[in-house]
Amino acid sequence: MTDWLTEIQLPPGAFQGGKIDSHPVVPVTFNTGQILLGLAAAENCFGVYREPMRRAADWLVLSQDADGCWRRHPTPFAEPGEKAYDTHVAWGLFEAARLEPGRGYAEAGVANVRWALGLQRDNGWFEKCCLDNASIPLTHTIGYALRGVIEAYRFTGEAAFLEAARRTGDGVLAALGADGRLPGRLASDWSAAARWVCLTGSAQIAHCWLMLFQFTNDLRYAQAALSANAFVRRTVLLDGPPEVRGGVKGSLPLSGPYGRYAYLNWAAKFLADSLMLEIDLRPRLPREDGRINRVALAHGTF
Repeated sequence: MTDWLTEIQLPPGAFQGGKIDSHPVVPVTFNTGQILLGLAAAENCFGVYREPMRRAADWLVLSQDADGCWRRHPTPFAEPGEKAYDTHVAWGLFEAARLEPGRGYAEAGVANVRWALGLQRDNGWFEKCCLDNASIPLTHTIGYALRGVIEAYRFTGEAAFLEAARRTGDGVLAALGADGRLPGRLASDWSAAARWVCLTGSAQIAHCWLMLFQFTNDLRYAQAALSANAFVRRTVLLDGPPEVRGGVKGSLPLSGPYGRYAYLNWAAKFLADSLMLEIDLRPRLPREDGRINRVALAHGTF
């Protein structure tokens, strides 16, 4: 897969937006940042992808505006305008900086996250944080923005980034149902703005809650993550045709507007990530007779 990505890398170092057959073929900031995550991981594992990783990261640094925002190469497949969720691009730069310090990658990533926090309200909600309707953003794009802020904290250790991430994490907590259901869109007061669930966003935010639990030991985050992960897991078919077995739907119900009538590869990827971290963190959770003590977890009584 990484070899194929390097074959389609554009001459300046960027990557196109959309699917491989999408038009126009233009360099896009967000897609380049996501592929940079893969290039950095592949370089770390195999040691033969440093040059394409540098090219992608250098392009992001050079195309960034002075205030930390990326405006010059937006995707043509979303609503125009600045995007708070480009913090997920900043995460790609942090990963590249771990392998190639001293090339300005970390500074560019931090600058973007600081810019995005200028769009964060006191209650943790982000303005300009959606593909198509910034007044009621998708949990998918909220998850992108939140993960980028958490990664800024993981890279720098700056308390302000953790505090900002907790504001958003706490805000989304207020929207989580007792059964793990998270509305697919959330208004600026964190109230539900959709009756359907964006399963992709639920998995992303569950992963973010698990990371916040890692850094804070606040059991509210662990409980919320386990509940959200369990909700998404219940929608995954464990048998049946291979085309759907193990897949994650765009929306629940399947007719919902995000990834309508589709199984999304990135949804399955985000759920796998979140479940793997949940497994890793289970030894840190209160247990009884070898099983997670959910009563203790819910009330912090252990």
